[in-house]
Amino acid sequence: MDRPFLDDSFHIRWSRLTPDHVVPDIGAAIEAAQSRIDALAEDPEPEGGLTFDNTLLELEAAMECLSRPWGRVGHLDSVCNSEALRAAYNEMLPKVSEFFSRVPLNLGLWRRLVAYSATEEANRLTGARKRYLEETLADFRNSGADLADDRKNRLLQVDSALARATQKFSENVLDSTNTWELVVDDESKLDGLPGAAKAAARENAERKGLGTDDAPKWRFTLQAPSFLPVLEHVHDDDLRRQVWEGTCTIGRGGDHDNTELIWEILALRQEKAEILGKANFADHVLERRMAKTGATALGFVDDLFERTKQFFDRETAELEAYKAEKTESETGPLEPWQIPYWSERRRKEQFDFDAEELRPYFPIDGVIEGMFDLVSTIFGLDIREPADKPDVWNESVEFYEIRDRESGTHLGSFYADWFPRETKRSGAWMHELHTGERHADGSQSPHLGLVCGNLTPPLGDAPALLRHDEVETIFHEFGHLLHHLLGEVEVKSLNGVRVAWDFVELPSQIMQNFCWERVSLDRFARHHETGAPIPEALFAKMRAARNYRSASAMMRQLSFAKLDLELHVNQARNPGRERDLDALTDRILEGFSIPTRTKVPTIARRFGHLFASPVGYGAGYYSYKWAEVLDADAFTRFLATGVLSPETGAEFREKILSKGNSEDPAKLFHDFMGRDPDPEALIIRSGLTT
Repeated sequence: MDRPFLDDSFHIRWSRLTPDHVVPDIGAAIEAAQSRIDALAEDPEPEGGLTFDNTLLELEAAMECLSRPWGRVGHLDSVCNSEALRAAYNEMLPKVSEFFSRVPLNLGLWRRLVAYSATEEANRLTGARKRYLEETLADFRNSGADLADDRKNRLLQVDSALARATQKFSENVLDSTNTWELVVDDESKLDGLPGAAKAAARENAERKGLGTDDAPKWRFTLQAPSFLPVLEHVHDDDLRRQVWEGTCTIGRGGDHDNTELIWEILALRQEKAEILGKANFADHVLERRMAKTGATALGFVDDLFERTKQFFDRETAELEAYKAEKTESETGPLEPWQIPYWSERRRKEQFDFDAEELRPYFPIDGVIEGMFDLVSTIFGLDIREPADKPDVWNESVEFYEIRDRESGTHLGSFYADWFPRETKRSGAWMHELHTGERHADGSQSPHLGLVCGNLTPPLGDAPALLRHDEVETIFHEFGHLLHHLLGEVEVKSLNGVRVAWDFVELPSQIMQNFCWERVSLDRFARHHETGAPIPEALFAKMRAARNYRSASAMMRQLSFAKLDLELHVNQARNPGRERDLDALTDRILEGFSIPTRTKVPTIARRFGHLFASPVGYGAGYYSYKWAEVLDADAFTRFLATGVLSPETGAEFREKILSKGNSEDPAKLFHDFMGRDPDPEALIIRSGLTT
C-alpha cells in the first residue's frame, strides 16, 4: 500500500504527505515499531548472546520506525496547519504518546537492557557506546521502568493527558493569533511607522480585499513583523494601545483561553514527578541536565537577578523621567504600550541611532549568503543550493547542501522556511528530520534538518529587509542546525542537539556574537542597492547602543525563567491554592517586571515554550541564560584568536559541534575552554558592571 510518510528517501516528497495519509501511515508505523519492541522484549536470550547491536541499536531502530514519520507529521502541523491535518494529528496523538510512554515501562524490554548491562561486552564499552548504554538505562529509570504495574498504568494515563492538553494549548495560541486583526483607514494614525512596515500593512490589507487605490487601508496582525514596528514607532498612543491589547488576547478569553489548560498541565506534570519519586517536575526534568535540580536553577536565576537589579531599577527610572520630560508630565509608571515607544525614542536621542537605519544593510538573501561564507571560513564548510531543488512544503522554502570544504564530503542538507503564514505557528525553530548513519569504514551518510522563522517578508518585488534582531534569529537557528549537521557521533540517538537542554543553546547563542563584530558583519551586512558595508559611523552607534537597556533585556528573560521555575517547583504542588493566574504571576515576578499603570496579563497563556508540548522548555527556560553564560565565555576565545579564526572554529567544531551528547556537556565545555565557565563574561558583555 502507498505509505508516503513511511518513505525513507533522503529527499522527502512533501507534496505527497497529505492529511489523508496520516492515520493509516502512523498506524502502520506504530504497528511496525511495536513488533520490533515485542521481539526484543520476548527474546531475553538471543542466539549468540546479548550484544550492543542486537539490543541497544535494535531498540534505537525500532523507535525510529515511528519517530521519523511522526516528526514529519508534527512538522507539517507547525508550518501547514489545516482542519484536516489537525483532525488527523489529534486522532493519532494519543496513540503515538501511548506508544512512546509504554516503551520504558515494558518489563521484558527493561530486563533485557539490564541483562545486557551486566555482560562482559557491556563492561568493555567505551566512548559513545558506553554513554548510550548509560543514557538509555537512565532514560528508562527516569521514565518509570522500576515502577509497580499500577503506577505504570497511571503514568501512561498522565502522559496521554499531557499530550492532549499541550496540543490544545498550542492550537489555542495559533487560533487566537490568527483571529485578531486591526484595520486602519486613517493614514495620519500611522505617523512614525517606518515606510517598509507601512507598505507591508497596506499589502496585507490588499491581500484580504481591503482598501482601494483611492481609499487605502492598512491591516495589522499579531505576527511579530507586523505589530512590533507599531509598538516601537507609531506616535499615536491610542493605536499602540489597541495593538498591545491585541497581543493580550493570545491564549486569553473566549474559545481560545488557556488558563485552565495551564493548571491542568501543571497538575499533570506534578503528578508525573511524584509518580517517579521526585518532589516536583523541575527536579524530574533537570536531574540529567547541567543544573541537576530545580533549586539549583532557581538559585542561578536569583543570583543573576541580584546582579542585575540595581541597573534594571536605574533604567526604569531613567525611562520614566525621560517620558515625563518630553511630555511635560509628572514622573511615574508608563503604560505597557508606551514602554517600547519611549525606549526607542530615547535610544535614538541618546545614541543618535535608529535601528531602522540598519534594515537596508540586511536583505535576507545577502544575510544568508554572507552567513554561509562566514561559517565556511570558520568551520571549513561549503554550502550551496543543489542544481535541482527537491520537493518542498511551500514555494518560499529553500533547500541547501552542506559539505566539508576540504574533503568534499556531503555532511547534510537542510530546508529554510523564513516567512510568516497564517497556517504556520509563530516563533523560530530548528528541527532534525534525519540523522545519518556511521558506517563500518568510518564514513557517515548525510544528516537532514530544517530551520523556520517568522521574519519580515518581502514587499512586492523588493527584497525582505530585516531588523538586526531578526538577523540574530537567523544566526541563532543556524547554530542549532550546525550542531545537527556537523555531528559525528557513532550512535544516532546521541547526535547533534540531543543534549542536555541547558547546553543545547550554546551552539546557537554563540553564533549571535558574529552579528556584532565589524569583521564578521562585513561578510553579510551589505546595502541591498549599493553593496556597501555598514558605514563606520553607523556601526559605532550600533555598538554604542548595544547595551542600551541591557539590564531590562536581562530581567525580561530572567522573569520568564523565574515564572517557569516557580510554577513547576512551588505552585504546582498545590495549583488550587491561588487560582488567579495573573495575580500569581504578579506575586512571583515582584521586582522582575517594569511597573506599569495598566496591569499586564500573564504571558503564561501564550508561553508556548512552557506549555505547547509535554516537556518542551517546562522547568527549563532558565537554559537560555545558563547557555548565555557559556556562549559569552566561549566567544572570548574567538575574540582572543581572531573572530574569524579557522583554527578556533575547527576546535569548536571538533570539541562541541561534532560531539553531540557523546560526553558530559561540562566536560565538552572544559575541553574547549580548558577550564570551567566564568559567569562574569556575561555580566561584562552586558555592561552590567559598576
